[in-house]
Amino acid sequence: MSLLEAIAVFVAGIAAGTINTVVGSGTLITFPTLLAFGVPPVTANVSNTVGLVPGSFSGAWGYRTLLVGQRDRLLRLSTASLLGGTVGAVLLLVLPSAAFKAIVPALILLGVVLVIFGPRISARVAAAAEHRGGLPEHGAAWVWPAVAGAGVYGGYFGAAQGVLLMAILGIGVDDTLQRHNATKQILAGLVNGIAALVFIVSADVDWEIVALIAVGSTIGGLLGAEVGRRLPGPVLRAVIVVVGLTALVVFLT
Repeated sequence: MSLLEAIAVFVAGIAAGTINTVVGSGTLITFPTLLAFGVPPVTANVSNTVGLVPGSFSGAWGYRTLLVGQRDRLLRLSTASLLGGTVGAVLLLVLPSAAFKAIVPALILLGVVLVIFGPRISARVAAAAEHRGGLPEHGAAWVWPAVAGAGVYGGYFGAAQGVLLMAILGIGVDDTLQRHNATKQILAGLVNGIAALVFIVSADVDWEIVALIAVGSTIGGLLGAEVGRRLPGPVLRAVIVVVGLTALVVFLT
């Protein structure tokens, strides 16, 4: 890798870390950058996943004040993310890419639609739950398997995983959008982390790429937390929709 290519990957890592923290889909920056420099797709995907792990947790650190009081919820939903991320990483190694990529656009579109109509759906879910004593702290019963499903997708590829998680949390868990974003940092970080462990053991990882993206995404995670925490709920929702639609266009073209 030339010096200019290394700088480009590092800058892409900063941008990906920032976007991942604000909403998700940072992979749509780093992955195409690596492909443009001739990195084989599987190696690019694997190395990108490993490199983005530090950015997930630097973003979580930036959101740490919004994680207060979410311990029980995080412990419960973390098991779903760890299970889903492991399954997704294994699928990447054993299945042909076309088998899973065929449903990626549908998943992204579903996430965008759920984010758009999230407040209305969430109100109905909460109203129905009131008759049963209200929603549990960790959310509706379907939230755990839905988070696990998002983890499978995130372990396999990861772009727009944040959009899916924000849709799931926004509808099924009674809390603010900003606190959901803080929760998303942890859950997405766990998915990337467990997938990274699987890839390190079983796949071809380019450690030069990992180092560049890791440093860049760590910086970007902190920057993204500063930006994301200042966005009003409606603006954050709009950003999620725009990023999700952009991801959908990228996959369909």
